[in-house]
Amino acid sequence: MFTLISSILGFGTSFLPKILGFFETKRDQAHELAMMDKQLEQQLELGEQKMQMMDIQADISETETLHKEHASITRKSSQWCVNLSSSVRPIITYCLFLEFVGLTFLLAFGYIDNGMYSLIWSDPMMGV
Repeated sequence: MFTLISSILGFGTSFLPKILGFFETKRDQAHELAMMDKQLEQQLELGEQKMQMMDIQADISETETLHKEHASITRKSSQWCVNLSSSVRPIITYCLFLEFVGLTFLLAFGYIDNGMYSLIWSDPMMGV
């Protein structure tokens, strides 16, 4: 009886390493797949960062080119034109500020109501 049991156990345990090896291989393959997924995600993020850097670099080079072009144009023009060109943004800013102050006073003294004020001083105008 013991001989029969020991021969069955001997025969059965000869398959045990193969079965354990199968589960270990399966676990290793699952781990490798998870690592590949992480590497793919990392590569995608790196690609997105490279694209953002290329966009930023393109914006920088465009700005540099515009400044060089503007500098070459202003070297050829008269001082009056250069002064006029440099005063455009401040003048527009002052005009927008005066518009805001004027609308605020008109609203405060009752010459216009909130509806008219919000039509004139709308979100796009605030963005300007």
